Amino acid sequence: MNEISYLLFLSVLGVTFIASAAYIVFFFSQNKQIRKIARLILLVSGILQTLYIVSRYIQVGHTPITSQHEAVVFFAWATTWAYLSFRWRYSVKNFGTLVSILIFLLLIISSMSSRDLTPLVPALQSWWLPVHAGVSLIAYGFLSLAFCGGIMYLLQERELKSKRFGYFFSRFPSLDALDQLISHCLTTGFIFLTLGIVTGSLWARQAWGTYWHWDPKETWSLVTWFIYLVQIHQRITVGWRGKRGAVMAILGFAAVMFTLWGVTYLLGGVHSYAG
Repeated sequence: MNEISYLLFLSVLGVTFIASAAYIVFFFSQNKQIRKIARLILLVSGILQTLYIVSRYIQVGHTPITSQHEAVVFFAWATTWAYLSFRWRYSVKNFGTLVSILIFLLLIISSMSSRDLTPLVPALQSWWLPVHAGVSLIAYGFLSLAFCGGIMYLLQERELKSKRFGYFFSRFPSLDALDQLISHCLTTGFIFLTLGIVTGSLWARQAWGTYWHWDPKETWSLVTWFIYLVQIHQRITVGWRGKRGAVMAILGFAAVMFTLWGVTYLLGGVHSYAG
C-alpha cells in the first residue's frame, strides 16, 4: 500500500504540473481548446489528490491531516476543489492559471516534508479532528482564491494606471469582476474559518476542559480571523473595495501562511507539525 500511495503522490505532482503548464500555454495563446484541456487535467489532479488522501487514510486509520506533509496536501486539495466549484458557477478569465500554479507550488512544498506515517497522539484521537482541521483547511482553500484574485487585481490595475497595456490587460477580467471574485471568496472562506475556530473551541473544551488554550496557533488563528473580519466589515460599511480590498486579501493570506508554517516552525505549541 505504501508503494501505491507513493505512486499516487507522484501522479498528483505530474498531473498538476501538466495542468499548470497547459494553463500557462493558454494564458499566452488564448486557445480555448487548450483551456478546456487544462481544466480537465486539473479535474483529474483533484481526483488523484482525493485518492491519495484516501490511501493515506486507509494506511493510518484516521484522517491524514496531522503532519506537515498531510496538511499541505489537504490544503492543495481544498484549493483545487474550491476553484473547481467556483469555476462551475462563475467564469473568470485566466483565473485558473494563477490558481493551478499555486496548487502545484503547495504540492511541491508538501513533497519536501516527510511522508512517514505517524501514530495519532491521544489528544487527537477524536471525531473532531476531521471536522476542525478539515473545515479550517477548506477555509484556507477559498482564501487562497481571494489571494490569487488580489494579485490579478493589482497587476490589472497597474497596467490601467500606467496606460501601457501588455499581457495582463487583455487577458485578465475587469477590475469590477475581480473585486466581486475577491468578495465572494473572502466571504466563503471566512464562513469556513469561523466554523474552524468554533469547532476547535468545542474540541478543546471536550479534550482539556477549556474552550481556549492560548496556544500559539490558536492565537494566530484568532488574529487571522480578526484580519478577515475587519476586511468584510469594512467592505460592507465603508466600501473597502478596489485596490485596498485586493491588498487586504493578500495580507490576510500572508497571515494564513504564517499561521500554517510560521507558527509551526518559529513558535511551536500543541498544534505544531515541526516536532
